[in-house]
Amino acid sequence: MTNKSRPRRFMIRALRPWWRLTRGLTIGAQGVVVDERSGVLLVRHRYRPGWFFPGGGVERFETIETALARELHEETGVALTAPAELHGIFSNGENFPGDHIAVFTVRAWEQAETPPPNMEIAEQGFFTLKDLPRGTDAGTRRRLAEIFDGADLSEMW
Repeated sequence: MTNKSRPRRFMIRALRPWWRLTRGLTIGAQGVVVDERSGVLLVRHRYRPGWFFPGGGVERFETIETALARELHEETGVALTAPAELHGIFSNGENFPGDHIAVFTVRAWEQAETPPPNMEIAEQGFFTLKDLPRGTDAGTRRRLAEIFDGADLSEMW
């Protein structure tokens, strides 16, 4: 963990109780960006361990699809060239009981350039299902098994 990520991690932990009190439900959007070799785009954040799909929270007055497009572009430089397909909405009680994640499969996209690492994203990359990085989140692995291997859909992250 770098010195720069400590304040952000502290801030997120400090704000979680406030979010729990003021929000009955939160929702995020994540994209399973698939390349021509069926590799998937994953990101590693600076403020939490592991590898995840790119994405983030839906802001007030923003649709889930708009949030997905915004987060993909901000985190990875990916721009949607056609609508993404909703895979499912999953309860993510690890952050707090009212948290949900809408996961979209993204097959029509372009990436003019890859943003350099920043305060939020330490690194990103495309990985085949057989070569996922160590520390890939368990929920991320479940979604990949559902999408690519026909595993039963689970409502929980």
